[in-house]
Amino acid sequence: MPIERADVRVVRKPWGRGDLRPWSRIDGRHDAVGELWFERAARDAPVPALLLKLLFTSAPLSIQVHPDDAFARAMGLPNGKSEAWYIVSAIPGAQVGVGLTRRVTQEELRAAIRDGSIAGLVRWRAVAKGDVVFIPAGTIHAIGAGIVLAEIQQNSDATFRLFDYGRRRELHEDSGVAAAEAGPLESQGDPIQLTAERTVLIASDHFVLERVDLADTARWTLRAGQETWILVLDGDATIGPATVSIGEAIFANDGRGDIRAGAKGLTALVAYAASAPIESLLERRPPPGATVPEPTGFAPVPA
Repeated sequence: MPIERADVRVVRKPWGRGDLRPWSRIDGRHDAVGELWFERAARDAPVPALLLKLLFTSAPLSIQVHPDDAFARAMGLPNGKSEAWYIVSAIPGAQVGVGLTRRVTQEELRAAIRDGSIAGLVRWRAVAKGDVVFIPAGTIHAIGAGIVLAEIQQNSDATFRLFDYGRRRELHEDSGVAAAEAGPLESQGDPIQLTAERTVLIASDHFVLERVDLADTARWTLRAGQETWILVLDGDATIGPATVSIGEAIFANDGRGDIRAGAKGLTALVAYAASAPIESLLERRPPPGATVPEPTGFAPVPA
């Protein structure tokens, strides 16, 4: 099926939460839920290139790093892991760690992993609802407590832990040091306003991430010529054969379908396997006899 409702896999984590509402009614009070993975409904379907998740944190995650494609393939894995985060909610003072405060040698990084001082080398930044963070493969990073975020990533579970807050799980010093870009992360570009409804948040070598805001009862056409994931953040809509609301997701690939926004409109994240935004992905359905002006191109989001 070219357009389908995504299934959800529940992943229990020691740093997860018991109450996932309004994103899910799954009960994690006796076994905390850290992640919800959105997957193809058919188990014999081809493995997607991208993985969409929701993460819920009540405690900090480990400080970690993911390999790039070349490093992963040298290990016998199909690909590495770059990822992007969209902050859905965050308590006051919530932080994420992205890159290091200064460049260090491999020897310095090893010493910091062994004595735990790497937590002080990470560059921590406060986050709030609506923030977007891109984590290229090789970037040392961490997610703090009190955050709900949506993550889109290359479909890989290759993770090297460097520090784990005393949880006594295995650390991966050798692989982590070899894979890490042990320094600050270069500044990221600003979001791009593609149309009044579409904001391009991240455009990377492996995926594009957008936020889409559709007016109440608006009608659009989805033209997904490539793997595409849609996660509802607010409102609801019927997309192809499925009706979805907050916390639910759609998978589309090589398909065309109608979108009908609900009475409160639709706010969603849209991620697709491309290296640049695709202007024809969403097309407004005009009333009979009306015409739609051609897109005017990209423009930076006003400050």
